[in-house]
Amino acid sequence: MNHSSTLRRRRLTTVIGIVVLAATAIGAAIVISQQSSATASVPTPSLTDGTLGVEDGMIKESDRISVFADTPAVSKLDPALLAAVRDAATSADRDGVRIHVNSGWRSPEYQNALRADAVQKYGSEEEAARWVATPEKSEHVSGDAVDLGPVAAQDWLSRHGAAFGLCQIYENEPWHFELRPGAVANGCPLMYADPTSDPRVDR
Repeated sequence: MNHSSTLRRRRLTTVIGIVVLAATAIGAAIVISQQSSATASVPTPSLTDGTLGVEDGMIKESDRISVFADTPAVSKLDPALLAAVRDAATSADRDGVRIHVNSGWRSPEYQNALRADAVQKYGSEEEAARWVATPEKSEHVSGDAVDLGPVAAQDWLSRHGAAFGLCQIYENEPWHFELRPGAVANGCPLMYADPTSDPRVDR
C-alpha cells in the first residue's frame, strides 16, 4: 500500500468520524428539545378543574378541619410542629377557644396552582410573592408551616403560642404559624412584613 492510499483512508476515516459525531449531537439535541417541549406543555393544575384534591392537602374554605384530623394537610406536617399545634389546641380549648386548620401541608402541584391563582389575582409575580411562595420555597410544601383559624384562635395564639414554640412569621399573614422552639424561653422573634422580606428564602 503506497503513501497516497494510506492518506486517503485516514481522511475517509476522519470524515466518517465527524459525520457520526454530528449525527449523534443532532439526535441528542432533538431528544432534549422534545423533552423540553413536553415539559413546557404540561399545564399548571387549576384550583377548580378537579385535578387536585384532599391527597394534595386541599381544604375547602367551608371546612373546619381539626388539628387532630387524619387528613394529609394535617398528618403530613412536620411531627414536631404538629405536636406543638395539638398541645396548643388542647390548652386553648380549656379557655373556650377552638383552633382549626385552614391549610397545612401542600403538594407541590397544589402550591403551584395557588401561586398561579395569586399571580392572576394580584396581577404580577412580584405582588403574588408577598402572599404565596413557589413550591420550591414554600414552608407548606415541606410541612413546616400551618395556617390556623379562626380569628379568635389567631388572637389566642398571638398571646400564648410562644409557650408552645408557635410563632406568627409574617405581619400580613396572621394565620401563618411556624415552629420556633427557642420561643418557649425567649419569646417569638419579630415578624417580617411579608414573605418577600424573609431572608431565609430568595423569592
